[in-house]
Formats: sequence, structure tokens, C-alpha cells
Amino acid sequence: MPFFKRKRRLNLALQGGGAHGAFTWGVLDRLLHDEELELGWVSGTSAGAVNAVAMASGLAIGGQGAAGRKEARETLRRVWEAVEAAGVSDLVRMNPFLWGLTKTSFSSMGGMLSPYDFNPMGFDPFRKLLEANIDFTKLRADTGSGVELLIAATDVGTGRARLFRRKEMSVEAVLASACLPQIHHAVEIEGRAYWDGGFSANPDVVTLAVESPVEDTLIVQLNALDRPTSPRTARDIAAQVNNITFNQPLLRDIDMIVAAQQEIGRGGWFSPRTGRLARLGRHRFHVVDAGRHTASLGADSKATPERNMLAQLFRAGRTEAHRWLERNGAHIGHRQTADLAQRYLARNDRARLGQPTAEPQPTPDDDAPLPAGNNI
Repeated sequence: MPFFKRKRRLNLALQGGGAHGAFTWGVLDRLLHDEELELGWVSGTSAGAVNAVAMASGLAIGGQGAAGRKEARETLRRVWEAVEAAGVSDLVRMNPFLWGLTKTSFSSMGGMLSPYDFNPMGFDPFRKLLEANIDFTKLRADTGSGVELLIAATDVGTGRARLFRRKEMSVEAVLASACLPQIHHAVEIEGRAYWDGGFSANPDVVTLAVESPVEDTLIVQLNALDRPTSPRTARDIAAQVNNITFNQPLLRDIDMIVAAQQEIGRGGWFSPRTGRLARLGRHRFHVVDAGRHTASLGADSKATPERNMLAQLFRAGRTEAHRWLERNGAHIGHRQTADLAQRYLARNDRARLGQPTAEPQPTPDDDAPLPAGNNI
């Protein structure tokens, strides 16, 4: 009787981070190389949404088999090559005043002018890029890949997250998820206006854990969680404000997850065995972290997709994913490999939840040099 090796099933939670999303591209490229890994649901925000939709589009064409994986990798490559080729937005290039601002601080643009002033027609070259490289029709009709999407955008009126599913996926949904209000007009969908999903869900991991039939989720963390020095310049202060703002939704979700896991761990008659809290508390989480690769990048690097930086981040993401699979791949489906409380929660929050307050120690190979080249 032939022996069939059981496939490992894994959800993905992809954080936003502008051009730093090239790290996530590298992670996905390596995961798609693993024939024993089957991808489940994908939650993504902003750059994470772009990566999620690009990968899902490729898988929709060929399924989870070799053809679909190859198409997914190719779609991701085409999207990021187009991002690199576009560089700074065509809108900015065509306006000498805005181009001058990018030479000093791209992030300061929104504080001086509204996008409704400097771009009254709402021109967005990113729309053309997405439409040229992602087949939204096939993506919505997909029934064979098994991949569900949760793409987060923020409702401008309420501040709440709106999650767009695969069957309602459109270029507008992705543009909404990546809509920075200082640069772009709000994206209108079904009479509601939306901004970047990072304000409300970056990404949504609670819905993913509660609703997905797959019980393991890999979080791809782009934004550094700790800055060792206090920012002094206007540019660095703005960058850190941005970093804090876009990390908060994930930290909120992690707080909820750790509390649920603690409640499940207590056991006893009153420990929940069914329902949302039980599913959340039993879900297994894993993390691939880009922090040591992105923390040292310049304040405006998220908005300037320079070729060498994208290539470096792609290689770093691929290498970190390889290391994670080597160390932890066998644990998928069996145990959680990320200590969420130690990694994400502050000392006082850990104490409140009854968790150890000692700071986490790096694993032995965390500081090992990255191998050269793309082939692992």
C-alpha cells in the first residue's frame, strides 16, 4: 500500500509596509517552493494585500499544484518588477513641486497639501499596474485553490475595518487597502469611502484564526516593534509616528489572542470548548520577522522602491522563510512556534496576563549572515 505524506496546511497574515513588502514577496516565493505546504486563508493589508492578491491570482489559474505555484511566483515577480520600474509615482514625477518634496521628505507632503488639491482628478498609476498584472475575474471565480482572502481597508467614516473576501475582490478593494490619505483620494466602494487598512487591521489575525478551517497561521511581520533610539528629526519623528500607528491594530489582536490562549490553558469546567474564544485560543501562530532587515532603512524607504533595496529585501525574506521552515516546518499542525506574549506585548501587559516578563532571547542563528544569491 503506497504511503502518502500528509501535507502541512498554513494560513498567512501579511502586514503592510510599502516597498518593504518586497520582504514578504521573498517569503512567499520560498513558501511556494515547498511542495509539501498547502496554503489556506490569507489576510493582508496594504502591501500585504498586494502580495496576497498577486499570489492568489496565480494560484487561481493553476491551483495548489506545481503549475499554480509557478504562476503565483511569476505573478508576484511581475508585480514587484512593475513597482520597481514605476519607482516614485508618475503623478509625482509630472509635478515639479511634488518631485521636489520627495527629495526632502515624501511623508511631509500630506501635511502641506491635500491630494484633492494637487491631484484633483484622483489619478492613481497603481491602478494600471494592478490591472495589468492581476486577473481579478479569475480570482473571484476561483474554486480550486482553496485560498480565501481577507483584505483589510479602513472605513473613513467609522474607522472600522472592512474585510473584502475573494468573491468580492476587485482592483478598488486593493487600492482601498493601500490608500494613504496624505497621497491618494479615498477609494469609494458601494457608497463608502476607504483609507489604508493599516489604520484598523494590519492585518486582521483574529478573524483569520476564528473562521479559517486551517489551524496554523504564519504572520509576516514587516514593521520593527522597537526603536532603540528616540527620533529627533522631523522626518524620523513622522516615520516613528507612522510605525506606531500601523503596529497598533496587530498589537491589539495579539493581546486578545494571548488572553484567549491563557483562558484555554487554564482548563477546568469553565474553560470554553467551542465557539470563537475556543477557536482563537487553540489556534497555532508562527512568525517570520523582517525587523532586523527593515529597522535600519531610511524613513522614506517605504515610499521609494529602489531596485537594490527591493532585491535585498526579497533575498532576506526568502532566506528568513527558509530558516523558519528548516527550524519549524515540522511543527505545523502540531504546536505553536511563536511566543506571542514575549514578542509583541510590553512587560506590563505580560504581567497583567500572568506571562513571564523577561525579555526574549534571540535564537542561535538570528544573527547569522545571509547567504548570497537568490537560490536556496
